[in-house]
Amino acid sequence: MLALACTGARAESPDLGRVATPDEIAAWDISIDPSGAGLPAGSGNARAGAAIFTAKCAGCHGETGGGKPNDALVGGSLTATPPVKTVGSYWPYATTLFDYIRRAMPWTNPKSLTDDEVYAVSAYILNLNGIIGANDTMNAQTLAKVSMPNRDGFIPFPRWPPPK
Repeated sequence: MLALACTGARAESPDLGRVATPDEIAAWDISIDPSGAGLPAGSGNARAGAAIFTAKCAGCHGETGGGKPNDALVGGSLTATPPVKTVGSYWPYATTLFDYIRRAMPWTNPKSLTDDEVYAVSAYILNLNGIIGANDTMNAQTLAKVSMPNRDGFIPFPRWPPPK
């Protein structure tokens, strides 16, 4: 009876869209977890990241990530009133920074940066926050080892990692 009811409901649907192809799903299946699993090949450093940031990020985040018109990426303090949450003061994992930049930035053209550009911009932002050195190279091995200042400021989610 339930199967018949569901079939009828499907027949009455507005028939919008289509099933995504495996290639379309793979293009968006780019999540990076805190351990660094899923990080792609490539590398970048703060020097290369500075040029990319100036060209593609500074218009929204300021010349050195200080914000205006959008959020600040540098500085911040969780003890300020109100707290100022930035990459340097709040984010628990450097891999999350890579994942967010790769998937959502620049906001006018998301997913347009190469993996090397994402590593470089990540290195630049981490360097501006004093988390890594100016000459440190970020890649799949080194980025996952970066210890963020607020790494222990979150309560672990008991279902992480997700079941396989």
